[in-house]
Amino acid sequence: MNLLSKALLSVPVCILSFNLQADTAAKDPASLIEGSISNIFTQVIENYEHYKSDPAALQTLVRTDLIPLLDVPYSARLILGRAGRGIPREKVDAFAEAVVNLLIDRYSQGLLHFSESESVKVTVLPQRGALNEKLTRVRTRVSLPKGGEAPIDYAFHKTANGWQAFDVIVEGISYVTTFRNQIMPEVQANGIDSVIARLNAGDLELTD
Repeated sequence: MNLLSKALLSVPVCILSFNLQADTAAKDPASLIEGSISNIFTQVIENYEHYKSDPAALQTLVRTDLIPLLDVPYSARLILGRAGRGIPREKVDAFAEAVVNLLIDRYSQGLLHFSESESVKVTVLPQRGALNEKLTRVRTRVSLPKGGEAPIDYAFHKTANGWQAFDVIVEGISYVTTFRNQIMPEVQANGIDSVIARLNAGDLELTD
C-alpha cells in the first residue's frame, strides 16, 4: 500500500472517535461514524501544529477516542486466524494490546500527514438494506487533496457494548486480512509470546 493509502488508512480509524459519554448502544453504525467525523478533523486541523510538535498528545487523543468503538479482542482473533486456536484469552488480550499500540502510532502519523490539507471531506453513503447484527458495512468516500476520492468502508457487528467496528477496508484492502497474512505465519513458526514481544519492541515489521 502506498503512502497515500497509509494516510487514508489512518483517517478512517481515527474518525471513528466519538464523545465517550455518547450512548453507542442507541446509535446505528453510520450515525456513529457520521457524528464523529467533524469532531476529529476539527481537532486535528485546528490544532495541527500542536499535534505535529507533540505526537504523544495525538496518540492519546486517538487512544482515548478510538478504543471504545472497536471490538479489539475480536479483531485480534481474526488477525491470528488458525494460529490463534488454543491460545489462552490473556495471551490474545496481550497480542491485541500490542497491535493497538502499533496501529495508534501509524494512524497518528498518517493522520498528521493527511490533515495538512484543510480540504478533506468525508461522505457517509446511504445504508444499503437493513442492519445485520453479524456484519453491517458502512461505506464512506474520502476526498483526496489532489482530486478524486477513495472508498473506505467499516465492518461493524452488534456486541453487548453496542455496535463496534472490527475491520476497516481501504480501497478494497482489509487491514485485518493484511495483518493476518503477515502475523499468522509468524505465530505458527515462533509462537505467540515471541510475536507479542517483537511487536512491543518494534522488531516485527508489518507492511500496510
